[in-house]
Amino acid sequence: MSKPPPRLQARSPRGFQDLSGHAVRARTKMIATIREVYDRYGFEPLETPALEYVDALGKFLPEQDRPDEGIFALKDTDEQWIALRYDLTAPLSRFVAQMGQDLVLPYRRYQVGSVWRNEKPGPGRFREFTQFDIDTIGTASPAADAENCAVLAEALEALGLKRGEFIVKINTRRLLDGVMERIGLQPGSADPQSLCVLRAIDKFDRVGIEGVRLLLTSGRKDESGDFTKGAGLSAQAADIVLDFMQAGQASRGETLSALARAVANAPSGRAGLDELEAIDRILANLGIDEGRAIFDPGIVRGLAYYTGAVLEAAITIEITDDEGRRRQIGSVAGGGRYDGLISRFTGTDIPATGVSIGVDRLMTALSLAGRIGASQAEGPVVVTVFDKSRMADYQRIAAELRAAGIRAEVFLGEGGLKAQLRYADRRGAPVAVIAGGDEFAAGTVSLKDLIAGRALSAEVAGNEQWREKSRAQVTVPRGELVAQVKAILQPPA
Repeated sequence: MSKPPPRLQARSPRGFQDLSGHAVRARTKMIATIREVYDRYGFEPLETPALEYVDALGKFLPEQDRPDEGIFALKDTDEQWIALRYDLTAPLSRFVAQMGQDLVLPYRRYQVGSVWRNEKPGPGRFREFTQFDIDTIGTASPAADAENCAVLAEALEALGLKRGEFIVKINTRRLLDGVMERIGLQPGSADPQSLCVLRAIDKFDRVGIEGVRLLLTSGRKDESGDFTKGAGLSAQAADIVLDFMQAGQASRGETLSALARAVANAPSGRAGLDELEAIDRILANLGIDEGRAIFDPGIVRGLAYYTGAVLEAAITIEITDDEGRRRQIGSVAGGGRYDGLISRFTGTDIPATGVSIGVDRLMTALSLAGRIGASQAEGPVVVTVFDKSRMADYQRIAAELRAAGIRAEVFLGEGGLKAQLRYADRRGAPVAVIAGGDEFAAGTVSLKDLIAGRALSAEVAGNEQWREKSRAQVTVPRGELVAQVKAILQPPA
């Protein structure tokens, strides 16, 4: 007799996660809130395929016979490599180029969707995650960059964050180019020394000013003893970079003055100052003050990619981590100007700027900040079943509740009232509707307030006290069913 085949092991691929119930509802609500803000600013929705040709994503290594660099790829039936999109910007660039003259410019779009990265997963680091982007294509106006900042600030406030609990930080690639000019390096260069300088600037939040000084000059040994080679700058050149990094002040105007001194007369630096001055004026007219958006010379984002203004949005609420240390939540969104990306398809630069919210990271941040959590009344109203022969009556009760906009379900499992109430409680139901032969004969229904029951259960000490206090149940005329359920769901203030 042959052995039965082994049972399949139920498991998810590494770096992928299931979401259900409260998590899905919280994310759906969060996305809807952000979308309302995007709509108010005139952005239009766009959906692009999950799969793109690999060359469109810009993640192909020509010296190898298959795609690499962090993407999931496969060969199509026409022997061409296609891959799951790495972000939402590369597909947008392909779309803009493909539409050509049929696309009305400036084109303002938003898009939300999953992206995939074939990278090593870790705590809080997944291979599939959701991004929510806005982009403005076809204008070089700094007003578009300023709007990115304003939209981000308004979206975070719409999600319940108060001023002082988040900040949008703005910098520009041109200022960094000006600093490079002053210390004798080529702006925009990918030479090892220039890249080492940029990496040192990017580590300011982690290693502090003296740590950056070492990384700019002779190198730095960290607490574990690992040594990072320095950029080899002179002390004078390092001071120029450090003066630039410390130019951030309490007001945007003061920061601009300090930056003017830091970049001196470098042509790229002057262009960067003009850009930030224009953004500052527009932000002021939009009502975005320093409590919501600041200039921060320490913001460095993918400088081989961005060509002008760059920004990050960070949540500044402090939390206690697993090791008992106080820390800020940190960045949840970022973006900037990328005027050269679409030229890969068109041969000519088309100005573009955008920003991307990391939906999963923002959800985690809002949860840590106590802005989202499981609701006491998140589940549906549960209509219990005493007599299965009267299933049509129970379904009619549920239908009335649904018609009034109330989530409701009829219990379709097995078990008596006690088992059904346990089910309703585990579902997070706010109310259980109870109707047996006596209630049908009298034209009434009984409503068990499970919200009040859960609150009382947290207060009582023993079974006797529970029996005395847990009678959060009323019997009402059948015609008042909907009104009474609404009263439980939305009690008077």
